[in-house]
Amino acid sequence: MKKSIIASGTLLAIVAFGCSTNPFTGNKDLNFVSNDQIFPAAFQQYDQFLKENKVVKGTPEAQRVVTVGQKIKSAAEKYLNANGYQGYLKDYQWEYNLVQDPAVNAWCMPGGKIVVYTGIMPIAKDEAGLATVMGHEVAHALVNHGAQRMSASQLQQLGAVGVGVATSGKSETTQQLFMQAYAGGSQVLGMLPFSRKHENEADEIGLTLMAIAGYNPEKAIEFWQRMEASSGGGAPPEFLSTHPSGSTRIANIRSKIPNAKAQAAKFGVKF
Repeated sequence: MKKSIIASGTLLAIVAFGCSTNPFTGNKDLNFVSNDQIFPAAFQQYDQFLKENKVVKGTPEAQRVVTVGQKIKSAAEKYLNANGYQGYLKDYQWEYNLVQDPAVNAWCMPGGKIVVYTGIMPIAKDEAGLATVMGHEVAHALVNHGAQRMSASQLQQLGAVGVGVATSGKSETTQQLFMQAYAGGSQVLGMLPFSRKHENEADEIGLTLMAIAGYNPEKAIEFWQRMEASSGGGAPPEFLSTHPSGSTRIANIRSKIPNAKAQAAKFGVKF
């Protein structure tokens, strides 16, 4: 019992001190991985990825990725500077690349390193659709979702250690049962909802960024409808997925559009 109390106390102490303020929501988020730890590795991985994949240059689509990326970056700077976060992006090294790949995907690594796959361009369709994609991905990077997931994973591992300590006096079969229960429960009740929360948060912040950048956030609905139509169904139940279902996501986005427009209006952008 004493060992389990000590393990629980250690876990609570880490959570209490491992928080950072989200500049878009004002909430305290779990994060004890600093930018100076994660950025160098992210930049190195990005450079390696570009060497190993075909980067598209000199085409209208490639230029569109750069143009929209720069507008989203400028929108982020405007928002952060206006809300007391001057210098928040000082260590970011923005880069925008279109990569030849049929996958319907895009991502932004910590520190502003962005890749858009050619496979998503027909679904993005135009600048507004691409702004929906890139605003969402940049939002993940701006609020350090990657570092938060690393932090949560470390806590999950520490929790497993706590389960091991608490059941150390029991039979091997009992220990395995408790560990399996913890692994499944922490995934379904912890890590997956945590990931879906990040997706919803990135959607909301992405709407704000695209609106400040001059793109009508209502266009995000059309993009996600095209995405849902392209998926052809077959997705796992939402509670077993890292992402919200298509219908949930569209409903959430629709409810956040008025706020995105209101934020954009503060910078003289009206729709």
